[in-house]
Amino acid sequence: MSEQIVEDDLPEQLRIRREKRAAILSRGDEAYPVAVPRTASLKEIRERHAGLEIDVATGIQESLSGRVIFKRDTGKLCFATLREGDGTELQAMFSLDKVGAEVLEQWKSDIDIGDLVSVSGEIITSKRGELSILANSYQLAAKSLRPLPVEHKPLSEETRVRMRYVDLIVRPEARFNARLRPQVMSSLRQSFGTRGFMEVETPMLQVMHGGAAARPFKTHSNAYDMDLYLRIAPELFLKRCVVGGIERVFEINRNFRNEGADSSHSPEFAMIEAYQAYGDWNSIAELTRDLIQESAQAVFGSHVVTHHDGRELDLGGTWREANLFDLISEGVGEVVTPQATLDELKVIATKLGMKIDPKWVAGKLAEEIFEHVTEGQLNEPIFVKGFPVDTSPLVRAHRQIPGLVEKWDLYVEGFELATGYSELIDPVIQRDRLVEQAALGAKGDVEAMNLDEDFLRAMEYGIPPMGGMGMGVDRLLMALTGLGIRETILFPLVKPEEQ
Repeated sequence: MSEQIVEDDLPEQLRIRREKRAAILSRGDEAYPVAVPRTASLKEIRERHAGLEIDVATGIQESLSGRVIFKRDTGKLCFATLREGDGTELQAMFSLDKVGAEVLEQWKSDIDIGDLVSVSGEIITSKRGELSILANSYQLAAKSLRPLPVEHKPLSEETRVRMRYVDLIVRPEARFNARLRPQVMSSLRQSFGTRGFMEVETPMLQVMHGGAAARPFKTHSNAYDMDLYLRIAPELFLKRCVVGGIERVFEINRNFRNEGADSSHSPEFAMIEAYQAYGDWNSIAELTRDLIQESAQAVFGSHVVTHHDGRELDLGGTWREANLFDLISEGVGEVVTPQATLDELKVIATKLGMKIDPKWVAGKLAEEIFEHVTEGQLNEPIFVKGFPVDTSPLVRAHRQIPGLVEKWDLYVEGFELATGYSELIDPVIQRDRLVEQAALGAKGDVEAMNLDEDFLRAMEYGIPPMGGMGMGVDRLLMALTGLGIRETILFPLVKPEEQ
């Protein structure tokens, strides 16, 4: 009885499709068979028969499968368009004299747009020159119980993100974006490989979080009866690799940060981190630029990329560099130096109408002022260089400017795409820095790093001078496509739907 009530409550389209499924099963046919005939993909057929003349019968028999995305039933001759996963389409034709009245009527009555089918028949071109399969039989591969969205009505972003499987079916851009990521990944790995970098894997579950200023996700291991953290960055483990003699090392990894979500932030995201022994922030900047330019070349065949809205972005050549405090000074209209006190920075921030977190140290407030005054301006690629020492506990002090470290942030399209450093390798100074971080954590700073004794012990064995970098993979795809982060992640985290 309860099942009947559910069926009766369904919208008409869903109810009709379930009735068709029941009818197919009742006559002994399968709505979801374990296998169907398939001799080639639609793409292979299009490649084999490219350039075939109008109204040609090849005599070649094939069995092809795809999703029905268009269907026209007209008397003795029916037409359908099949589409496979990569978006390749092919016309299927059903003629009364080929399949007979019973099969033709079943095609008309049983098959809906969205169904997956296998069609067997001859490869031909129609009188209009359309490459087609002229059916002599068909088999249902999977009955779709839900109708596809109407193609001329665009899906909302929320629907695209929440039901990516539907998005991939109906929207070519979604299929392009999904295939873009593996292309970029392949390019990145090739770029690293040609430069002698070794790819490794480091733990996602960690006893203590570190390697970035971020709030972690916390979990618990029943087996060990201990709290663990999801990785916020792989940095401290990759540096252990360099200690051990893996002098050029990288990882493409998943990170988790218990922070806000917006157009450029996701709680779960992909990141590249790389470390180069005997390098510094300048050599690592060159590497980062090469990685991005070679990714653009691999995807678009050019350093000039075309965004989803048709706008072009030139990622070629050398990129602009600017000092962080010079950009702050330009933005606020007065000279601001790395020696500016917290009180002096508060005065500036107040004039700008900014909200000030009482837990911010001077360096953090300086960075917030920078982001405020440059918002929407850093669109062309630019390395912003020289960050405050009190926000960069793992970075070497600047060689010329007191109060700064040798850190850069790469901005493209107004967002931070990557960051790079001359790494701190003195274990004594590193301990002092982490002790300071632990003190901040004790005062309530949820992003402060822990004192990692094993990491310090590793450093005490000696770690060579090196440059390091981190770059968001999702943000690299944003730079290449102009899309927001939720469109570059195949299945981003979303809140459950309200029932």
